[in-house]
Amino acid sequence: MTRKSIYVAFSNQKGGVGKSAFTTLAASYLHYAGNKNVAVLDCDYPQHSIYAMRERDKGMVTSSDMYKEMMVSQYNTINKKAYPILCVKSEDAIAVADKIVSESPEPIDVVFFDLTGTVNSAGILKSTVSMDYIFCPISTDRLVMKSSLIYASTLTDFVKENPAAPLKSIYLFWNQLVKSESRELYDAYSTIINRLNMSILQTEIPFTVKYKREMSISNRQVFRSTLFPPDKVLMKGTNLDLLVNEVCKIINI
Repeated sequence: MTRKSIYVAFSNQKGGVGKSAFTTLAASYLHYAGNKNVAVLDCDYPQHSIYAMRERDKGMVTSSDMYKEMMVSQYNTINKKAYPILCVKSEDAIAVADKIVSESPEPIDVVFFDLTGTVNSAGILKSTVSMDYIFCPISTDRLVMKSSLIYASTLTDFVKENPAAPLKSIYLFWNQLVKSESRELYDAYSTIINRLNMSILQTEIPFTVKYKREMSISNRQVFRSTLFPPDKVLMKGTNLDLLVNEVCKIINI
C-alpha cells in the first residue's frame, strides 16, 4: 500500500517537555479548526496520557449541559466527529496506522503518534524512523538539552545513512521560552544545533499556563482538549497557530 497520510510525531526521549501536549493541540487544531482529518495513536505506555484525556473530556461533556451544547454546535458547524485515539504498543504503531488509513471512510491527512522516548528497543526504533517527520520540543534545561541533542542527532544520522527510510527529517523547536531569560543562552544553543547540521523551527513557544488549561466545568474557554480546538481568545500569545502553520508547510498539507 502506498500511504498518502502523513505520519508525524512530536517526540523526545526526555519526559515532561510537552510532546503529548503538542500532539493533542496540533491534532485538535487541525481536525476541528483546520479542515483536516487526523487520527492519534497513543503509544506512550503505561500512562497513555492522550487517551486518558479523551476519557476525561468525554466525562466532562456527559456531566455538563454547556459542553453538550458546544459539541452539538461544533458538529453542526464542521459536520465532523471527534478524531480517533487508539492505545497501541510502539512496535505495533505503524501496522495499526496503516490499517486505520486504509480502512477509513474519509481520507486521513495526518496521523499523529505519541511515541515513547527511548530508541533502545529495535521495535520502537523501527516505529520512530517510520515517521515522515519528527518535531522535537526542547528547552534550555541542561538535562533536557543534552538528552534532546543525543536523540535528535541519532535520528539525523540515521536519515543521512538511510535515505530510503520513511523518516525525511527531524526538527527541533523551543518550548517554554521565558521572556526574562537572556537570549544569549538560546542563541548559543541554536548555534550548536546549526553546527550539528540539525534543523530548528523559527517558531518559539513561550512559557504560559494556557498550555495546561483543560476542560473545566465552570469555564467555556478551553485550550487543550481532544474534543475541541484551542479557544481563539486563549490562542493569543501562545504561538500555537504559528507552530502548526510552520509544521503544515514542512509536511506539505
